[in-house]
Amino acid sequence: MTGSAAGKVLRDRDAGLYLVAVVVTGFGTSAMWLTSGIWVKSLTGSDSLAALAVFAMWLPSLTGPALGALADRMRRKPLLIGANLTMAGLLTTLLAVDSAGRIWILFAVLVLYGASGVVMDAAESALVAHTVDTRLLGDFNGLRMTAAEGTKLLAPLAGAGLYARFGGGAVALLDAASFALAAGVCALLRVREPARPPRTGLRDGPAAGIGQVWASPVLRPLVLTGSVTMLCAGLNGAALYAVVDGRLGHSPTYAGVLYTAQGAGSLTIGLLAGPLLRRLPERVFTAAGTGLFAVAVGVRALPYDAVALVASAAIGAGLPCVLIAAMTAVQRETPDAVLGRTAAAANSLMMVPNAVALALGAGLIAVLDIRVLLPLTGAVGLLTAAWLVTDRWGRAPAAPTGPVPSSTET
Repeated sequence: MTGSAAGKVLRDRDAGLYLVAVVVTGFGTSAMWLTSGIWVKSLTGSDSLAALAVFAMWLPSLTGPALGALADRMRRKPLLIGANLTMAGLLTTLLAVDSAGRIWILFAVLVLYGASGVVMDAAESALVAHTVDTRLLGDFNGLRMTAAEGTKLLAPLAGAGLYARFGGGAVALLDAASFALAAGVCALLRVREPARPPRTGLRDGPAAGIGQVWASPVLRPLVLTGSVTMLCAGLNGAALYAVVDGRLGHSPTYAGVLYTAQGAGSLTIGLLAGPLLRRLPERVFTAAGTGLFAVAVGVRALPYDAVALVASAAIGAGLPCVLIAAMTAVQRETPDAVLGRTAAAANSLMMVPNAVALALGAGLIAVLDIRVLLPLTGAVGLLTAAWLVTDRWGRAPAAPTGPVPSSTET
């Protein structure tokens, strides 16, 4: 069944093109994400400014519902093509960044980079809901996660090597080429989009996405669980180097080994997510992933390399479950007229707590031993999983959609 469902997704022309675009842009983005901080640090010598480089790319997600509205007001395929081409052009301006005095150009481009990412994610989510069989959305989103995580295993190393040899401009050109190629891939999509409805008032504005999430008994518990889980993920991420140094006694570079183990876990769950979502209620699948993540975070406080590696792989497998389940539900449950805004709102509601927790965690590890912080974080995750699966809203978990019939066409 796993091979059959994944095969159906991969054999679908448009679904395959989406995944190619994810791999292409994901490689360039992952390389640029790492390099931007190195670039700023090299030119300014400031650790704070280097950290702000990553924050600049994340900042536009705070306005996700407003940016997602573009995906509901414009034809989504041309929007994807235009956004990719725009970023390809903007990235070439980074060739002018050769001194600390011009670092503002890099920051400006990074903010626009983050904004375009929010818009493209919203447009893609809406288009996928039209082109992929509803029963295969979980498989597609799982494969999308696998593709995205796969690029993270290689792209940062490639970006760092390219920067060391040729400088930041070379990485910017690589990323620009990835966006240009993705625009070409998107141009090959064969999709029929419904006409965009006229705007009818304030309720049809950016806040409509948040309202759609909150009013839905299906979406609200999944997105709220995602918010808390990603908050815990931020605290866990902030404690990474304290684990590597203080508990395991390794140099900071050992974090790369743990990241690789985590990436392997994410790749695995990406392949299994579709079949599991057909066999388990969404809330059970999400709660199981959150619970696995929570236990793994708690045991990271133990001073053993083997435990740390297994825990990292378990975190990588558990954490994506809530994201895959939530976005699959958004695509399935949301009317097309507000799908872009709802997808962007759900992403913002789940990702903003992660960034907040990273900052909060940086302060907490200075005053709270990680042997206390990590078990407490894990306990919060377990309580969240229990709260979801016991259904505090009084609504029974949705029944599995059942196996995909062999005759299903995508």
